[in-house]
Amino acid sequence: MKASHTIRKVRNGSRLDGKSFHRATTNGTTSQQLFPKGGRSAHYHSFAWRATNIFTDLVSSKKNNLDAVNSIHYRSSTSSPSAYSSMNDPHPTLFGTNRMNIDAQLRADVRTMGSMLGKIIAEHSGNEMLDKIERLRTLSKAWRKVGDARKNSSSNNKARVTADKEFASISSFVSSLSNQELLIISRAFTHFCAIANAAENHHRSRKNEEMLRESVRLVNTTAETAKGKSIEMPSPVCALGTQPDSCGSIIPALLKEPYNLTPEEVHETLLNQKVEIVLTAHPTEVNRRTLLDKHHRIQLLLTEADNQRRHGDCTPYQKKLLDESLEREISLIWQSDELARSKPTVQTEAEMGTLVIENVMWKALPQYLRKLNATMISELGGTQFSLPLDATPFQISSWMGGDRDGNPNVTPTVTREVCYTNRYRAAKLLTKDLEDIYSRLSTTYCSADFRSAISDRDAREPYRAFLEPIIAKLKLTSAWAKQELHNVQSSCDDKHAPTAAIRADDVYTSKAQLMDELLMVHRSLCDTGNELTANGRVADLIRNLWSFGLSLIPLDVRQESDRHTEALDAITRYLGQGSYQQWDESTRMSWLQKELSSSRPLVRPGEWHDHPDIFNSTTVDTLETMQMIAEQHEESLGAYVISQATHPSDVLAVLLLQRDAGVKSPLRVVPLFETLDDLEGAADTMDTLFSLPVYRGSIEGKQEVMIGYSDSAKDAGRLAACWSQYEKQEELAIVASKYSIELTFFHGKGGSVGRGGNPATFNAILSHAPDTINGRFRVTEQGEMISQNFGHFDRCERTLDIYTAAVCAEQHTVRTKPTEEWREMMNRLSETSCRAYRDIVRGDERFVPYFRAATPEMELADLNIGSRPAKRKASGGVESLRAIPWIFAWTQTRSMLPTWLGVGEAISEVLQSDDADKLRIMYRDWDSFRTTIDLVEMVLSKSEPSITEHYENMLVSDSESKALGVEVRRKHEVTEQAVLELTGHKELSESNELLKRLLKVRNPYVDCLNMLQVETLKRLRGVIGDETIEPVTCDNNEKDEKELLKDTLLITITGIANGMGNTG
Repeated sequence: MKASHTIRKVRNGSRLDGKSFHRATTNGTTSQQLFPKGGRSAHYHSFAWRATNIFTDLVSSKKNNLDAVNSIHYRSSTSSPSAYSSMNDPHPTLFGTNRMNIDAQLRADVRTMGSMLGKIIAEHSGNEMLDKIERLRTLSKAWRKVGDARKNSSSNNKARVTADKEFASISSFVSSLSNQELLIISRAFTHFCAIANAAENHHRSRKNEEMLRESVRLVNTTAETAKGKSIEMPSPVCALGTQPDSCGSIIPALLKEPYNLTPEEVHETLLNQKVEIVLTAHPTEVNRRTLLDKHHRIQLLLTEADNQRRHGDCTPYQKKLLDESLEREISLIWQSDELARSKPTVQTEAEMGTLVIENVMWKALPQYLRKLNATMISELGGTQFSLPLDATPFQISSWMGGDRDGNPNVTPTVTREVCYTNRYRAAKLLTKDLEDIYSRLSTTYCSADFRSAISDRDAREPYRAFLEPIIAKLKLTSAWAKQELHNVQSSCDDKHAPTAAIRADDVYTSKAQLMDELLMVHRSLCDTGNELTANGRVADLIRNLWSFGLSLIPLDVRQESDRHTEALDAITRYLGQGSYQQWDESTRMSWLQKELSSSRPLVRPGEWHDHPDIFNSTTVDTLETMQMIAEQHEESLGAYVISQATHPSDVLAVLLLQRDAGVKSPLRVVPLFETLDDLEGAADTMDTLFSLPVYRGSIEGKQEVMIGYSDSAKDAGRLAACWSQYEKQEELAIVASKYSIELTFFHGKGGSVGRGGNPATFNAILSHAPDTINGRFRVTEQGEMISQNFGHFDRCERTLDIYTAAVCAEQHTVRTKPTEEWREMMNRLSETSCRAYRDIVRGDERFVPYFRAATPEMELADLNIGSRPAKRKASGGVESLRAIPWIFAWTQTRSMLPTWLGVGEAISEVLQSDDADKLRIMYRDWDSFRTTIDLVEMVLSKSEPSITEHYENMLVSDSESKALGVEVRRKHEVTEQAVLELTGHKELSESNELLKRLLKVRNPYVDCLNMLQVETLKRLRGVIGDETIEPVTCDNNEKDEKELLKDTLLITITGIANGMGNTG
C-alpha cells in the first residue's frame, strides 16, 4: 500500500491496519499530510495536557522502583497526587524549574516525557484517538475510585452495584471500539507502561547516587565537627554507599555488635566466597531488543541531564540538544513495531546474552571490584586487606546455546557455533583493551626480570615490545575462532571444504597462557614504583580475564534424563546385553559401575550412523552432544545439568557417556531436582552416589546440586514447594557433610514469585536455610531480569554489590532455625496446601478447558520471544506445559493462581484449630516462613478478582468451566482472608506503603490493557457471552483484520507484562 493511499484512508475515516500505519509513518509521511487540519494545531496543547495527565498519573507518588518494594525503603517527603496530576506543559524540557527535590525529579521527567508522547500521539493518530485514550483512562479511574470487587463485599450492596455499573461502562466502551482503535489504544497504554518503567529504573540509579553523595556529605560534616578535638576519625572511602544491602554497610557492620568479627575474618570471608550468575534463554522478556535499546538511550539522556543540572553550566544549545534527543527517541518508539515477527534462533538468543557482557559487564565488573577493593582497604584497615587480582568473587556462565532440554533447535552444531562465537568475541575484547594499555605504557623503565623476558632486550619501550607479540597472537586467536566458526557452519554444506590455515597450537586457548604474561606486566610495574599504573587498566584486564576467560561465558549443557536412558538403551541393545531401559535401578547401577571401572569403549564415534534401526535421531543427537563436549577447548563449557533427575543412575549415566566419548576433563554432573517427588528423594540419591568409590573418585570432593523452583511450585503449589526446597536443602547439606563433600547449590529461579523469585535479593538470600549457602551461591538470571539487573552500567554494579553483601552477611548472620513444632506445622501446611492445589489443577477435569478458555495461554506462543517450544513434549496437557507460560498466562488475567492456590486452605485449617496461636508465633519469629507468606500477600495485592471474572464472563462459554471459575475465585477470597488473619493486617500489604502507592497508580492503566485484551480475545475467538460465533476469517480484508487483532493481542500481553513488572 502506498503512503498516499494510506493518507486517503485516514482522511476518509477508514480503518488503518497496523502494517499500513507503519508503512505510512516510515515512508516520510508527515503529520501535516496525515492530519492537514490537525498537525501541530491549536489543539496540540490540549493533547499534550491530556497525555501528560495520563502519563504523569502513571508514576505520581512513586519514589522508587518495584525492586525496592520488599527491600529498602528510602525516606522522603510525600506529595498528594492531586498536587501534580493536572499539568499543562506546552514546552516540555528536561531543564524546567520544577525539580526542587529528588522525588520531584521523577515527576518532572515523567511530565516531560508525557508531554512529548502527547505531541507524538497527536501528530500520528489525531484528536479523536487521544480523546478515546483519555476516556478509557477516566472510566478506569472512576471504577477504582468507587471501589473494586475486593473492597466491596456482598454486605455493601449499594457500593457493589455502583462499582459494577462503572465496570460495565468500561466494558461497553471498549466493545464499541473498532479493531483499529483497539490496536492504537493498546499501543498507547503499552508504551505508557514501558516508558514509566524506564523513568523509574533511572530514578532508582539516581537515588543510589544521591545516597552515596549524602554519605560523603555526612563524612565531611563529621570531619569538620571533629576539627581540633582529640577524636580518632574513621575515613570511609564511600565507594559503595551506605545502603543496608551494600558492602559499604555490611563490611563495617561485621566488625561491630552483634558480629564482632576481626578484619582478618571479614577479609577471609570475602576472598573465599563466590557468586556465579547463569544467564538463561528462558523466554520472559517481552520487549523487542530494539525497544530495550531505545529505553536504554532514554535513561542515558536522563542521566546526562542530571549531570548537566548538577554542574549548572549547561548552555541553552546543550539543553536543546538533550530535549530534542529525548523527543527523538520517544518518537521512534511510537513509530517502531513492538512485536518480533519471527522466533529468535538459538544463536540470536546467545548473542543477546553476550551483548550484556560486551556492552555492560566487561566494564562494570572490574569497576565494581575496584570499588570493593577500596572499601575493603578503607574499612578493614590497610592495604593488607586488599582484594587480590586472582580473587574471583563473581563468575558469569550461560545456558544460551547449551540448554537442549525440550528444545530440538539446540543441536551439537549449534553449541559449537556459540562456543566459537564466544571465543571470537572474547579475543576481540581482550585485544581492544590490550591495545589501549599498549598505547599508555610508553615508559622506558621496567624490572630486570621483565626485560630478560623480552626478545629485544635493548628495546627503548620495553612494555610495548613485550605486548606487541601478545596483541598479534590475540588477533590470530580471533581469526582462528572465526575460521573454526566458519568450518562448523559449513560442515553440512558439501560445497565448502573446511579450512585449517590457523592451528589451535598457535593461538590462546586457555586463560592461563595469557594470564602469566599479563601478571608479568603488572609485577614489573609494581616493582618499579608504578603501582598506580599497574592497578588501573592492567588490573582491570587481569580481573576480566579471571572472570570471563578466553571463552567469555562458559556454557552449561542441559538435557533431560530420559535422553541419556534412551542412549544407553540403544548401546546395550547394540552390544547384545539387553535393554537398559527395562532394567531396574539396581541392575542399572551395577552395570554402570562396572563400565565406569573399565577402560573398554562401548561404541566407536560415528558407529551409530551404520545402525539406524537401533540408534534413532534423538539417540544420535545425545551421543553426538557427548562428542561435541570432547572436542571443546578448555573453559568453553561448565556443568552438565540433568533435568528431571530422579535416580542415582541418572547421574552415573552422564559420567559414563562422557567417558565413552573421550572427554578428557569431564564436565561436572549436576542433577536437577524439580518436582516434589524428585526433591523428596534427592538426599537418598546423593547419599547413594557419595557412598560409591567410583563416583567419589570422579568429583574431587566437590558436588553441585540444582534445585528447580519453577517446576516444583507448578507441581505442588507454592507453599508445599517452598517447604520442600527448604527442608531438602538442609538434608542434602547434612549428607554432603557426612562424606566431607563441598556442596554448592544451584538455584534455578525465575523473576516472578511463582517461579522462586523475590524482588529483594538480599533478603531472599538470607531467607535460605542456614548452613546451605556457605559462601557459594549459583543462580539463574533470565529474560527481563537480565535487562533489569545487568542491562545498565550502574544497575549492574548495584546488583553485583547486593549479591556480594548478601552472601557475605549470610555466612555470619545468626538466623532462627525451625523448631520441631514448627517443622510439624510446616508438614501439615504443606500436605494440606498440596492436596488443595492438586485437587484443582490435576484432579478436576474441568480445569484444563477452563484454563485454556479463561487465559491467553494458547496465544502466548505467537509472541516469538524464545527459540524453544512452550511444552517439553508436543502432546500432553498442563503437566507438559513449561512453568513460564503457566505463570505468564495467569499473570495476564490478574489471577496469579499458581502462587496462592492451596495456601488459603492450609492457613485457614490451622487458624480454625487450637494451633492458631502457634502459627501466628511462627509467622512472627521465623524469618523464612514470614518471607514466604509476605510474598504470597504481595502477589495477592497485585491480583484483581473482578478482572479475572471478566475474562471468564467474556471468554468462557462452557457452563462447567464457568462454575469452576466461581469456585476458584471463592478460594482466592478465602486465601486473602486467611493471609490477613495470619498477618494481622486489615488490608493486603498494609505495611508496604510503597507497593500500595505503586499499585494505586498502575492499576488503572493495567486495567485498561486487560479490558482491551479481553475484547481482542473475544473477537479473535468468536466468543460472545455463552454463545460461540465464527471467529474472524481470512478472506481478503478480513485477513488484515485478523492480523490486526493478533497484533493487538500481543501488544496487550506486552503492556500487561510491563505494567505488572514481570511475565513468567
